[in-house]
Amino acid sequence: MTILVTGATGNVGSQVVHHLVNHGADVKALVRDPSKATFPESVAVVKGDFLDVDSLREALEGVTTLFLLNAVAPDEFTQALIALNLARSASIERIVYLSVIHPDVYVNVPHFAGKFAVERMIEHMGLSATILRPAYFVQNDLMIKDVITGYGVYPMPVGDKGLAMIDVRDIAEIAAHELLRREQAEQSLPMTRINLVGPDTLTGADIAAIWSEVLSRPVRYGGGDTQAFEQNLKQFIPAWMAYDMRMMGERFLTDGMLPDHGDVERLTTILGRPLRSYRNFARETAASL
Repeated sequence: MTILVTGATGNVGSQVVHHLVNHGADVKALVRDPSKATFPESVAVVKGDFLDVDSLREALEGVTTLFLLNAVAPDEFTQALIALNLARSASIERIVYLSVIHPDVYVNVPHFAGKFAVERMIEHMGLSATILRPAYFVQNDLMIKDVITGYGVYPMPVGDKGLAMIDVRDIAEIAAHELLRREQAEQSLPMTRINLVGPDTLTGADIAAIWSEVLSRPVRYGGGDTQAFEQNLKQFIPAWMAYDMRMMGERFLTDGMLPDHGDVERLTTILGRPLRSYRNFARETAASL
């Protein structure tokens, strides 16, 4: 009875590993660079890559439950499909897949469309899975903290519909809960989808107000200029990814990223505690400056 965690050195995957270990699970961690793996000794670290079929096939040996997390990439769907095919060949049906919220709404956003295609493949392949659909990660805003603190501007094109941002620590804990639930079940469980959201739905102006409060100085919302947003991102990330992020921002403006009825209550029940808030994240970030 072994759980394989992919994306194991990332922000979510590394925390999933530690939660599983703390609950006594037998864990394998798939990593590209074992030198970056800082896990407890009980974790079996496996070097591999989604596009290295032989290494992935070897990593799946003896595995009963799979946590499938693959990063945003041009070939993300191919990577996931290889993993799903190999998992099925290894008779692994217990899967937790990290998708994204409302991929059927954000249909023109490349990485949303890719993850929605993976969801459909999981369903059509008849795999027993929990599909986790997280909203915008709170910790994504660490990438723009210097703009917030240095220039007094919150630059993400969040708009006025609102985003139900979620803390990655809550994502990881819920993912570990679902992995253990499936791993410990006597038989395969039905497919389920869970929206992962934060406790509050915040507009761009709301977020700027939170930063103004925790920093004790004015922070304004930068507005919804997605073209400028794309151009700024291209200084730090590949052009294809900057465009992908622009498309996501445009859907923020038109649709928001809203929870469904009962989402917050469902997650609170799973965690046995309240969800972490954006204000809490902002306070923690401000305190570390």
